[in-house]
Order: sequence, then structure tokens, then C-alpha cells
Amino acid sequence: MEVSIESNSKGGKKLKRKEVLEKKKAIDALIKTASIQKDHLASFPPFRNYNRNGLSVYLESGSGEKLSSPMKAYIQTLLKVNMEGPYGQEWATQEKIKRREMVASEARYIFARDAPNVSAENISSASEKDVNFSSWTGDGDPVVGFVHYRFVVEEDVPVCYVYELQLECHVQGKGLGKFLMQLIELIACKCRMGAVMLTVQKVNILAMDFYMNKLRYVISTISPSKVEPLLAVEKSYEILCKTFDHASKVKLMEGKLENDGSVF
Repeated sequence: MEVSIESNSKGGKKLKRKEVLEKKKAIDALIKTASIQKDHLASFPPFRNYNRNGLSVYLESGSGEKLSSPMKAYIQTLLKVNMEGPYGQEWATQEKIKRREMVASEARYIFARDAPNVSAENISSASEKDVNFSSWTGDGDPVVGFVHYRFVVEEDVPVCYVYELQLECHVQGKGLGKFLMQLIELIACKCRMGAVMLTVQKVNILAMDFYMNKLRYVISTISPSKVEPLLAVEKSYEILCKTFDHASKVKLMEGKLENDGSVF
């Protein structure tokens, strides 16, 4: 019995579409599973505490829909202190956006709090102003920084996207930021994400250096400077990424997207 080329073609497209839909379903399941976990720190007990360079803090998990009023106020204050400068005239608009993002149900947090048993040696190594300063006004030990992250899909790749990494000025430069990003990468791998991604303002030279030189992130192919180089000057930010597998690297770092002929 003869089978026409047209029939084979239709059958192949149907099979291919089924494979694509199954892959999409699997990715959505990964995102859902990662997002519903209440405490990603539970898998990494050694990362619950940070005691280095005269700094002693402990970490705790949180979620956007369960933030207390003091925590919301703290996040807003620290964001303004750290980001109003880099955003410049864009800050008025960005501040409103960040307030909405802050309390989204999919927002996940890791908060760093001052440990109550800071040694006298640690205290003497910092100025009295540094020790006492904190934007925190709520109960409990002072919060000195946070990471806001989410599990999303970028270019058909499940990723952990870091929306914010913000630290009080007196705990910066002591390795805590690197420690928190290493933890985020471990969480991403544990949840079977293909990459960690984040957005950085171009004028924030220190942040660009931190991510690209110290942590070895690279500018993603979906960043404006890669998508439309001639128009990139109009954009104030870059999208950075670190991938964990070949398929994610191809899509997010090399710009070679799979051409499967499917239509969603």
C-alpha cells in the first residue's frame, strides 16, 4: 500500500506538535512543583547561617502573599535606598511596579537577619553606626537584606529569575551577596531549573562587575543588547544568566533556538 508524502508530512507534524506540547506540560509541572515549596532552605541546612568577615546572620524563607506590614515597609525602604540612584528618572514608575511585584503570590524570598549572638570581636570590627543601623522597624532580629526570586519560563527554559538582591550598606562587601547567589543557584538546580537569570541596570557598574566577573554570569541572548544591538542604547538594562545544561545554554546564551516548526 502506498502512503503519500503529504500524509507522512501531516503525521510528522502532528507527532512533533504532540512532543512539543508534552515538553511544555513537563516544564509547567516543574515550575509548579518548585513554586509550591514553602521553604527552599530546608534542603540546604548549612546555608541557613552566614558567619564570615565580621558578619553573623541567619536566613529565613518567605512568600509575597504572606509578607507582614513591617516587612513590606522594609522592602520598599531598602529598594528606594539602593535603587533610586541607578534608575534615576525611571524610579517613580519602577517603584510602583516593584510594589506590585513584591506581594505577588509567585514571589519567593530569602531574608537575612542579624544573628542575636554576634560576638564582641565582630562588633568591635565594625563601627558603632554600622552595628546600629537598620531600616527594619518590625519585631524580631533586624533584617539586613533579602533576595526576591521566582520560577518562570524564558525561551521554553524553566529558570529561577532573581528579581531583587538587596543588602543594607553596612553588610555589603562581606561576601553575603555571593553566598546568597550561590544558594539561589543550588535551589535552582535542586528544582531542576535550566538557569538562573536576573536584570541589572547598566549604570550600576558595581552590580555588573559583581555578577559578570565574580559570579561569571553572562549577557543573555534575550537581553536588548543582543536582540537589537543598534537599539540597545535606548534600554537601560541588561539581562544576565548562568545556565546549567546544554539545552539551556543553546537557548539563553548562544541564541540558537530549536526550529521545530510547531505553532502555539
